[in-house]
This record gives sequence, structure tokens and C-alpha cells, in this order.
Amino acid sequence: MTTLVTGASGFIGSKLLQPGHTALVRCPAGLPHEKVGDLLDTKSLKAACAGVTTVFHCAGYAHAFASTDLPAHWRINYEGTRNLVEAAGQAGVRSFVFLSSVKAMPEPGNTCITESWPGQPATPYGIAKRAAEDAVLQAGIRYGMHVVSLRLAMVYGRGGRGNLERLAKAIRAGWFPQLPKTGNRRSLVHVNDVISAIHLVAHLPQANGQTYIVAHPHAYSGSELCQAILAASPTPRFSWQAPAWLLRGAGKAGDIAGCITAALLNRPFPINSDLVSRLLDSECYSPARIQHELGWQAQISLSEGLQEMLASKPLPTPKHP
Repeated sequence: MTTLVTGASGFIGSKLLQPGHTALVRCPAGLPHEKVGDLLDTKSLKAACAGVTTVFHCAGYAHAFASTDLPAHWRINYEGTRNLVEAAGQAGVRSFVFLSSVKAMPEPGNTCITESWPGQPATPYGIAKRAAEDAVLQAGIRYGMHVVSLRLAMVYGRGGRGNLERLAKAIRAGWFPQLPKTGNRRSLVHVNDVISAIHLVAHLPQANGQTYIVAHPHAYSGSELCQAILAASPTPRFSWQAPAWLLRGAGKAGDIAGCITAALLNRPFPINSDLVSRLLDSECYSPARIQHELGWQAQISLSEGLQEMLASKPLPTPKHP
């Protein structure tokens, strides 16, 4: 069996890529068995899918909150996914797993929501991901192909560049404050658990045509996340405590500063409104459906995941029946 992995040089794709797998790359990267192609070039996708039995589609435009190129979400995350799944179906690919996002759902507010939560996504990123899910499911029906969409919560782990990694860096540097307890709940999942979910749904008949939230069953508050990072740090300390109103004001100031650092240094500002929202507000997604229907549950605890992320402590990918 031949497996094609898109986004093979990215955070999740690089960990998913195994010996014998084929990597789809936009530019030659020196990976074994790589194929050069572009999600917007249908000819290259048809060539990449020839002889392939399974596609793990990890590639996408991931700058969901800070991007100034909003049309790129639609072009890459929707049109690119549609092009790839069509090429896969026409080539006779048997199984197609699409990595979507919980952002393809409406904002949950203070509720811990499931896949059936009504409403529409709120961001260009989420809108594109939701449309891509529909394209995947429709192609599966048309071509008789096994297809699954996985809505990932915030994914973290060593090598990630998301908000949790940035938060950890700030806390370990000693300048980040102790957070107030707001009672919020934030869903997340370690990258190794994501890999186990991908492998599980790829060929399990009951997963065909389904969409699942992938998250740890326990959602943490911003205060708990900070305390866990502190516990995993070699020189833990909080030098001061900040009220919620001050943090929100700092986030708005960071949004302005971020425009400058992005333009001049091509990097985000350490704090912005999105980061503050993730620390103080709730965004909880329930993985109950994938657990009930497929028996999958995230195995890596927050403390274990942070040790891997911060201290290079390797963790095996959890196994599921």
C-alpha cells in the first residue's frame, strides 16, 4: 500500500511521515520518495496520486488569526483540498483523511460543544475548512472512497509554533504574569495523539464519511495551563500577577505592535488579543463521539505532553485497536 502525505515538512505531517510513505512537497526537500506538486496545480496532483492507496492531507494555510492574506484561506484550504480529493478519487485512492479544525465550527462560548453544534464558523480560516470538509465528503460519495475529516483542537508538542509554545517561552523567560482564575476551559491535544487518531480512522469502516473532533477529554483553564508549564520548567517562577482587564488591554496593544513586527521582522509579537482570549476565555470541544463510536481517546496527559514539548522527552504514539 502506498501512502501520500501532504504538508510532510510541517508540524504534524513530518511526524506522520513514515519510511515508504510519499511526501507531497511544493519544492524539492530531499525527502525519500517525495513528489513535487501544488494544491492549486491539478496536473501535479493527478501525478502525485497515481498508484496511491491512502492520502493523509495535512497541508494547509494555518495562519488563522494573524494573516493579512485572507483569500489564501479559501484558495489553499478549500480549493486546494477540493483539487486534491478530486485527484485522489479519479486516481482510485481508497482512503482519504483530511485534517480540518475545530474552527470549522461556530464559536462555542461557554459551552463544551460537539460536532452537531449548529451555526457557521466565524473566521475565513474556519469557513474555508468547513467548505473543504463538504468537498471531501461529497468526493467520497462520488468515487466510493473512504473519507474522514478530523476537526483538531489546538495541537501542541515539540516543534510546534502555536500559542501554547509561545506561552511556554514567555513563562520560562520569567516575564509572564500569573493568570487570574476565570473558570474558562480550553481544549487541546498532543500531536502524538493526533497521529494515532489519523491511523485509526484511515481504514476503519465505521469511520467512513464521518467528521470527528479530536481533543483531550479534559479541557484546561488558562491558569491551569500556566501552572502546568511552570511545573515542567527547570526554574519555575511568576514575578507578578495580572488582572484580566490589564491582560486584555495588553493584548490589544500587542495587536498593533504585531503589525509592525510582522512587517519588519516577519514574526508575531509575543502577546496579542488571540493569545489573551485563549488564556482567559473558553473554547471547549467534546471528543465524546470519536470515543463512543471508534474507541479513540487521547492518552497523553498535559504534564507528559509538556515534558516532551519543553524537555525533549520522547513519547511513543499511542496505539488503538
